[in-house]
Amino acid sequence: MADAVVAAAGGVVWRRTPGGGIETAVVHRPRYDDWSLPKGKHDPGEALVETAVREVAEETGLSVVVGRRSLRTQYAVEGGTKRVDYWLMEAVGGRFEPGDETDELRWLSVDAAAGLVTHDHDRAVLADLARTDVPRSPTLLLVRHAKAGSRSDWDGDDDLRPLDPKGRRQARRLAEVLPLFAPTAVLTAERTRCRETVEPLAEVLGLPVQSLPEVGEEEFSADPQAGLAAIERFLEPRPAPGVTVVCSQGGAIPSILMALGVRWAGVAGALWPPAAKGSTWVLGGRPGALLADYYRDFPTDPTA
Repeated sequence: MADAVVAAAGGVVWRRTPGGGIETAVVHRPRYDDWSLPKGKHDPGEALVETAVREVAEETGLSVVVGRRSLRTQYAVEGGTKRVDYWLMEAVGGRFEPGDETDELRWLSVDAAAGLVTHDHDRAVLADLARTDVPRSPTLLLVRHAKAGSRSDWDGDDDLRPLDPKGRRQARRLAEVLPLFAPTAVLTAERTRCRETVEPLAEVLGLPVQSLPEVGEEEFSADPQAGLAAIERFLEPRPAPGVTVVCSQGGAIPSILMALGVRWAGVAGALWPPAAKGSTWVLGGRPGALLADYYRDFPTDPTA
């Protein structure tokens, strides 16, 4: 019988220093008398990124904005293996209060934190935080519209084809998870199914849904340079954490990603990046130094 896998998630929390550097938060756990990164076990009904944010809040008291997906660590625990997925997270508020799980928090340089933490797997995650070849934080969430049924089953203008029941569930799920990345604007191609995909998110955020026709499938095909230029302006560095959400279509998103240099699974050549209905690409930076994380969806089963 295979050993049990305990799914968990955590955050590599960082903040900017006045001198232009960064420092990161490490916590002391009195139960184990160790210094570590905030993390905890997955709860039913959560995606792992939701687990990570919840555990960071519980162990540090800090409010964070989710950034680049970091490493997955694995180590033996009693009865099996503990698997921890980490995200980089920029601190934007909150205050630490000592508790039963964590009784001390220290803000340290990355090198000092690596010297203090007890476990080698935490040092590996801190080394990922120190990378400068890709951004720590995204600036763009590129969403493919959710499921809208079959085109052949729709009698009207295809631009007006709405989401089906599964698509509406996907849209609601996006509205639950994407706020963790702190969207500041929501834009969409001019298709009903695109607009309906991001309307629940915009409602949660209290933002209008703005039109971005250049990223529609037909519009992008007619003028790819205009569409790419529209996307590239959202990849520029931002002075504060947050992202722009753009909803587009399956005929445009892979071409946009290829133009930016994205290849699936890091394989060179003509392998097209995926863009399943309801999926999200988390992007930032520039070609050659691009953050590009793909979320097929946000499953609540950590083994999915």
